[in-house]
Amino acid sequence: MSGRELDLWIRYGYNGAMLRRIDRIADKFDPAEHIVVHQGDCLDLLRTIPTETIQLIATSPPYNIGKEYETRLKLETYLEQQATVIRECVRTLLPTGSVCWQVGNYVDRGAIIPLDTVLYPIFTDLGLKMRNRIIWHFEHGLHCSRRFSGRYETVIWFTKSDDYRFSLDSVRVPQKYPGKKYFKGPKAGQYSSNPLGKNPGDMWAIPNVKSNHVEKTEHPCQFPVELIERLVLSMTSKDDWVLDPFLGTGTTVIAAIRHDRRGAGAETVPRYVQLARERIQQEMEGTLRTRPMDRPVYDPLEAGNSLTVAPWEKKENPSQMALFESTARYRGKTPR
Repeated sequence: MSGRELDLWIRYGYNGAMLRRIDRIADKFDPAEHIVVHQGDCLDLLRTIPTETIQLIATSPPYNIGKEYETRLKLETYLEQQATVIRECVRTLLPTGSVCWQVGNYVDRGAIIPLDTVLYPIFTDLGLKMRNRIIWHFEHGLHCSRRFSGRYETVIWFTKSDDYRFSLDSVRVPQKYPGKKYFKGPKAGQYSSNPLGKNPGDMWAIPNVKSNHVEKTEHPCQFPVELIERLVLSMTSKDDWVLDPFLGTGTTVIAAIRHDRRGAGAETVPRYVQLARERIQQEMEGTLRTRPMDRPVYDPLEAGNSLTVAPWEKKENPSQMALFESTARYRGKTPR
């Protein structure tokens, strides 16, 4: 066994035949493969996937707002195209499977239309049931002047049946008050918090990928690996297939193979396909830099970042304030 194969064996724990499949990125779908990156239309990839093969479909489709990788369409035409893709996705989905469609807003002459609201009937008409409308909250983005700046998008989660896979324990987060106890009843005095952590809820505060994010590439609408990791861990098991019909820079496949799942996706822009392949290769080699799932959201005030001090605020003793700011950077405290 080569050193490369040994590294993969240690990381993924598969037999020799599987190691050879992990070590390659296929361009066509085959159930025997482990990673598939298809350059071209997602419908071409979807039509090669057997019925009831995929456990999780997680994607962020174009929002029809005129990015370089999309042609701006009338909303009705856009929804027709989405319906065609969604129909094929549902065909490939296992009965225990889930679809997570991450979307924002369609903007029409300054008026916004939440895409999850107009996509909802497409999924329900295909017999799917919504389990959650997850709010993905972030702090940074475009600044609006005639409405409040948008600081959230949504992940709409549908299942194909009532017998769907969901593992809450895989994605629990630390309790806010782990020392909390029951104050009355038969359990009075006992700890009331789950020792494994709490349910993360349906509002996720996860930084979006902007200029200073460790995962930033040239793609204008890249989503963070940790967002997809939570979906992969809660809705799939090891060796399951995870599919992204709008792959972008490969984030969904990265999240899948990181947790011993199989990943497949399609992307039409050649340079994004190359970027996805490079990032997936880095993930397999253990060199891809990503933001850890358990890292708290950065708080510039708590960190004592000097940029939190407004330059137009008058200071009676500038040298003393400078000392406070410098001290705060080391202590992680906010100057008072």
